[in-house]
Amino acid sequence: MVAYGNGWKNLETKKVLSLNISAGSYDSFLDAASNLSKQQKSSYVCLVNVHSIIEAVNNPDFKNIINNADIAAPDGMPVAKSIKLLYGIEQKRVAGMDIFPDLLKKASDQGLSVFFYGSTDTVLKKIIERTKKELPALKISGSFSPPFRDLSENEKNETAGMINNAQSDIIFVSLGCPKQEIWMADMKNKLKKGVMVGVGAAFPVYAGTAKRAYKWMQDLSLEWLFRLFQEPKRLLWRYLYTNTYFLFLMFKEIIGVKIFKK
Repeated sequence: MVAYGNGWKNLETKKVLSLNISAGSYDSFLDAASNLSKQQKSSYVCLVNVHSIIEAVNNPDFKNIINNADIAAPDGMPVAKSIKLLYGIEQKRVAGMDIFPDLLKKASDQGLSVFFYGSTDTVLKKIIERTKKELPALKISGSFSPPFRDLSENEKNETAGMINNAQSDIIFVSLGCPKQEIWMADMKNKLKKGVMVGVGAAFPVYAGTAKRAYKWMQDLSLEWLFRLFQEPKRLLWRYLYTNTYFLFLMFKEIIGVKIFKK
């Protein structure tokens, strides 16, 4: 099924564990996101990995958030490989740490304004410093580091007003899963325009305050292992659960597809 109208003709929607995952070339995702940013309406892009899929499997409300996204790109390598196993399509991953700098470059080239939401003031400052050096033409409409707690409705409305006043075309969101996806879905009805892109841990990596996995680990779907070494206490049990559960669900899905085809 072709998704997203004429402007997104190179993206398709594929079902992976009942989630609508977008499929297409890496460049088509960049084009689709920039096209959304030029619409006079609000939209959001989810980058889907194993963690977000398991969150969606366990939470129908979160599943609806992913399925209602304007784009749900396959962030994790396991998600991209799942599309190949289920549909025979060679799908590359669309990682937040890749699409963030690439969309910044595209925004600079096309004269689009960007807003940075999430992470810490220190990280945001370093991001802005780097972009001013590497992308001097980039229009930065604003940035904001929210408090590490649930926001009140008044605070959400104030945040929406701040972003609306900034007239931002692309709002990059770095809050982590599932917080950033929930925030974007909520803000879609509050923002007048602009595409929100949830990029997860891309902010600190781009700022240089965190390291990314080696290329060979990325290619072997082991980026999660690199992050585990960095934050073992926080991630050990989460990875054991989500990775194992995902493999189990995908095994059932693939077997079911093969039986159905027969």
